[in-house]
Amino acid sequence: MVEVKRGQERASRRVAAAAYRGRMTTPAAAALPYAEFDGRPATEDDLRRALFFNYGHFTAMQVREGRVRGLDLHLARLDAANRELFRLPLDGDLVRRLVRHALENAGRADASVRVHGYLPPGSATTTVMVTVREPGGMPSGPKALKSVPFARTAAHLKRPGEFGQIYYADLARRAGFDDALLTLPDGSVGTIANIGFWDGTTVTWPQAPALSGVTMGVLERELPDAGLESSRRTVTLDGLGAFRSAFLTNALGMAPVSRIDDTAFAVDAELMERLAAAYEGAPDEAV
Repeated sequence: MVEVKRGQERASRRVAAAAYRGRMTTPAAAALPYAEFDGRPATEDDLRRALFFNYGHFTAMQVREGRVRGLDLHLARLDAANRELFRLPLDGDLVRRLVRHALENAGRADASVRVHGYLPPGSATTTVMVTVREPGGMPSGPKALKSVPFARTAAHLKRPGEFGQIYYADLARRAGFDDALLTLPDGSVGTIANIGFWDGTTVTWPQAPALSGVTMGVLERELPDAGLESSRRTVTLDGLGAFRSAFLTNALGMAPVSRIDDTAFAVDAELMERLAAAYEGAPDEAV
């Protein structure tokens, strides 16, 4: 009887352990992107170099039917960053060929594409990595932002491995917000996901060290034709009350902002429609 009881206890422990593992199982990971290095499918060595030597830059774009809005801004960003980091140009026509090649091999005309530039140790030429995955979009709904004190080094460069940004975004979500809003020591706003403020007449973009986003750049070019004025000036946390509404832009699209810390903003559906119409009306270009 003792052995039977012990066997039952062991079985119970196994069942309990299995149930615990079931509760702790993480959701299935998203499919990994297709990747090419300099126009050929990525090898294990390629991926190791990118993992362990990730000093570089990138741009992220949404491709629809093989076309991209603001493609000239993406290519200019890649060339400028490559010149600054590696003192080497990055030819736009080469980038386009590599993106077309990766899209074709991945079997996608609609996709989320990233183009990375690296200079591996001992190399005299830039290695270009192109990744392709399913198309994306900005999650729907207004965003609540928590301001955090974090000034990115070389904020104008889009680059991988941004620990501080991810760290503060996670803290913001734990506190019940959707994301973090990066601010400088003087309280001015400077962020990697560009934010615009609306006072009823003008769209204001914060003038501070920040990444100049492509979606924002496209909007700046198109807003005058949409009858919307825009300007750049310093925006501080204690001056947020001067604005009626706010919105975010990034590589995935646009979304209204409902609040920053305790400052609430009106979710202006008409404004968002006008911004979307201005963006959608911008010309796209074949990769």
